[in-house]
Amino acid sequence: MGRDTAVPSGDDLHGSLRPAPGIERPDFSGLRAVYVNCTLTPSPGRSHTQGLIDRSVAIMEANGVSVDQIRAVDHAIATGVRPDMTEHGWDRDDWPALQTRILAADILVIAGPIWLGDNSSVTRRVIERLYGYSGVLNERGQYAYYGRVAGCLLSGNEDGLKHCAMSILFSLQHIGFTVPPQADAGWLGEVGPGPSYLDEGSGGPENDFTNRNIAFMAYNLLHLASMIRSAGGLPAYGNQRTAWDAGSHPHLANPEYR
Repeated sequence: MGRDTAVPSGDDLHGSLRPAPGIERPDFSGLRAVYVNCTLTPSPGRSHTQGLIDRSVAIMEANGVSVDQIRAVDHAIATGVRPDMTEHGWDRDDWPALQTRILAADILVIAGPIWLGDNSSVTRRVIERLYGYSGVLNERGQYAYYGRVAGCLLSGNEDGLKHCAMSILFSLQHIGFTVPPQADAGWLGEVGPGPSYLDEGSGGPENDFTNRNIAFMAYNLLHLASMIRSAGGLPAYGNQRTAWDAGSHPHLANPEYR
């Protein structure tokens, strides 16, 4: 997928985000991230959301992270909350292949535009399809998304950024993703009809507040994903569906014996 705007190089990013003396730069090599762009604009059309993604991806790649990108509207994603909707009446569903790419990553970033103060219809469909897989278990008997971290990026020229971020991040943690501190970033232009992020003179790509939040989000995602990977995943005690179904309920008194 082509980039729509120039972003800082890896050297520029590291120069502007150089840690304080005595803080060792972490090794994030081996981590994988996937960005799902929920713009309403098909490729190769310009996406202001992609401009935010590009800046975040540059940080990831400068740290040796492998990055995959999906523009959801380019795919035939069937409506529904099942892993494969061709088993439920749809002739075509690209989601199972996209789901495989998401499960291959340690980090998921949902990115999208704000319309009428809310997330785009494409964003909601992606979250619904993620939810459709949330009942699947991993090899440890936990829900499938355990051990993965998530964040979100949002673009618009009206209000609603915090509302949209709350909706996305709640949904993702509810189905099993881990959300680090400051896991959202975005850019809002002047309220009403005005320039969007990549428009000339918008001030978006130069906005210090937005750039800082994008950088902090990227590094917090990297830190938490690295910590979870080093720990061998989220500890499997007290959260295994297989153990619960088998009758193991840690620290839960059986009311029948009261």
